[in-house]
Amino acid sequence: FFAQSVAVLGAPFSKGQKKRGVEHGPKVIRDAGLMERLSNFDFSVHDFGDLNFQHLEEDEPYMDVKFPRTVGAANKKLSGAVRNAVSAGHTLLMLGGDHSLAIGSVSGHAQHCPDLCLIWVDAHADINTPMTSPSGNLHGQPVAFMLKELQDKMPDIPGFSWTKPFLSSRDLVYIGLRDVDPGEYQFLKSLGIQYFTMRDIDRLGIQRVMEVTFDHLLARKQRPIHLSFDIDAFDPSLAPATGTPVNGGLTYREGIYIAEEIHNTGLLSVMDLVEVNPDLGASPEAVEATATLAVDVIASSLGQTREGAHTSMDEIPPGKNDTELRL
Repeated sequence: FFAQSVAVLGAPFSKGQKKRGVEHGPKVIRDAGLMERLSNFDFSVHDFGDLNFQHLEEDEPYMDVKFPRTVGAANKKLSGAVRNAVSAGHTLLMLGGDHSLAIGSVSGHAQHCPDLCLIWVDAHADINTPMTSPSGNLHGQPVAFMLKELQDKMPDIPGFSWTKPFLSSRDLVYIGLRDVDPGEYQFLKSLGIQYFTMRDIDRLGIQRVMEVTFDHLLARKQRPIHLSFDIDAFDPSLAPATGTPVNGGLTYREGIYIAEEIHNTGLLSVMDLVEVNPDLGASPEAVEATATLAVDVIASSLGQTREGAHTSMDEIPPGKNDTELRL
């Protein structure tokens, strides 16, 4: 089902990590011409604006987890908004904000589409639990909240009583990994999660990576895709304005190819684009490059191609008029 109608929802939230500025991600992505770019397509576009998130005054760390109640409340709110948009028939684009927002985004999506599968494009696996997390930042832990297989590894964190795990580890594929913590590596291996590191992409090429990804997720049946795209999957030379850059990331062409292939399945249902942080660009140009890249990836996920027009011309205008041709 190619998108008939796309909804855009901003989630200006930063408390899943410690660096200020990522709450301005939705604004800079819009400022880079997102809505104009989406208006070129055949589908209708609905801008749902930005959610408003409360920052709780009293929010003590829990087991070294920072801002648990604030992050929990923000994700509960986002979850409802995503569920409503998807159940109204929209393909949803969620603009972050930090990657802790995926807890609400994917769980809201799953409430309406329980059979969804998840493609996580990121330098990081974001599958730490509070016990394995080196930082305590929740943007490094969202996947652990989702996976049924990690239920017994997750404590009851204040702020998260509203959600319970809903995803099987076989319904998840990672692409672009290159900075994985020891506990995370253990989970990837023990749960048999399908993942592609940058070394795998070097070895196989991005075309084969996408083939295996879809074979893994869609061979048994066609199902809605949730694409959670962290801009730090790209090489920092392309996406400098982000909180946790890691050298040796996706090239421009690899990132666009991932997006195009997901579009070509006709199954994209929700996309997150997270971790654009304008405060961390060394210059206005660095910020603009990062935000424009985000718009490019979004446009490709929704059907922009590299081979020319999406609308066909009925007739090519002649170069010479009739009288010239008769002479």
